[in-house]
Order: sequence, then C-alpha cells, then structure tokens
Amino acid sequence: MARRDLTGRLADVLADPFSDLVLGGECAGCGRPGRAVCPECRDALGGPSYVAWPEPAPRGLAVPVAAAAYDGAVPALVVAHKEHGRYQLAGALGEALALAVAGALAGAGVRAAWLCPVPSTPARVRERGHDPLGRIAAICARRLRRRGYDVRVAAALRVERRLADQAGLDAVQRAANLAGAFGVRRDWARRLAGQPVVAVDDVLTTGATLAEACRALRAAGAPPLGCAVVAATRRRFMRRSLPVFPDAD
Repeated sequence: MARRDLTGRLADVLADPFSDLVLGGECAGCGRPGRAVCPECRDALGGPSYVAWPEPAPRGLAVPVAAAAYDGAVPALVVAHKEHGRYQLAGALGEALALAVAGALAGAGVRAAWLCPVPSTPARVRERGHDPLGRIAAICARRLRRRGYDVRVAAALRVERRLADQAGLDAVQRAANLAGAFGVRRDWARRLAGQPVVAVDDVLTTGATLAEACRALRAAGAPPLGCAVVAATRRRFMRRSLPVFPDAD
C-alpha cells in the first residue's frame, strides 16, 4: 500500500467518532455523552442525496446535490467542525459530502472528476486555525476512491479580492458581494481544462458562493458538471431523489 494511502487511512481513523469514545466527549449534534456524533445524528447526514436547487437559483449555478437538509442536528455538526475545531466530525461530514458527490457524478453519468472546494481567504483559515472544507473534501475523495471512483481534490480556486461578511445578506446582496471574487490558479487552470469538475462546499443557502465558483471554473475552461454540498437549507430548495451512494463498507 502506498504511503499516501496509509496516511489517508490514519487521518480517517483520527477523524472517526471512535476517538471520542476513547478520549471522552459528547455528540456535537445533541450533546449526548460519548461519540463526537451519535448514531442518530450521523443518520441525519446519511442521504439519500438529492438535487437541491435554491429558490431563486442564481445564474450560472451548476446542478447542486446535497446529502442532507440543513436543519435538526446538522447545523450544529457543521458549525462545531468548522468554527470550534471538532476535528473528529470530519469523517461523518466527509462521508456526507461523498454521498453528494456520488449523486452529482451519477447525474452526469461519470465516475471520475476533480473536486474543487470553494476557497476561504488565508486570513479566515488562520482565524479558524484549520481549513474545514479542505479536510472534509480530502476525506470525501478517499472514501470515494475506495469505492471505485476516480476522484481527486484540486485546490484550484482562490479568493481574488476582499469580501464583506456574508452574514445577514440576502440572495441579491450575496451575489453582488461575490461577483468576480474567485479565480483559478494558473497552474491548475492548465490541468483542469477540459476535465470533469465538481465544485464542492459544506452548506448551500442562496447558492451565490457556488455560482461564483462555477463562473470562475468556466472562465478557466473547466465548466463544472455539478456541485455537491453536505447540506442545503430546507426552506430554499426543491427536492428530487438521486441514486443513493453505494455503501461498500
């Protein structure tokens, strides 16, 4: 087994809820003592994946696929990992993203793609102390490869200019704030041109962020075949079932 695969498997183990059983902890979703995410809260992330168009859908957004609705325990799980460094949640969130990516690939009729995470600014990464989306995207890709998909993460997108805080902005304001905000790194533009690409994020609300990611990828010659997210805001989408990700574990 390649050293890279061994490293990836070790990272999955460290991110698994089992570590909280050994070290002690509580479910980030419901507060139950024990695992970082209890079986019931994990089930909330368990699919099946579905098309999650926001309403209204921003121009240029490729077909968005989600694994879960952003309600119940799911927001607490996402926020605990992203903002509070609960790294043990990355396994469950990465598996959910894998469900969504598999649905997006099934919808496009392919089993291979580059996964392009929506970027954060370097300052935001430093503030959080980690790159949450990068971590769950890497776990997502490893889980999919074990199931026979040919997927890799491409850290191709970058923030090109200063952005206002998105909190409290409506759909129109978010779209204006994000217009022209992302670009594709020159070295990645050459590698991605003409390749199948899926834009990924943790949560879909108005769709403005992913629409801007899609615009940047198209401008670089790599139009995305779809988007994939862990969860989508329930009140903003129309739901349609997609093929369930095959669980080979």
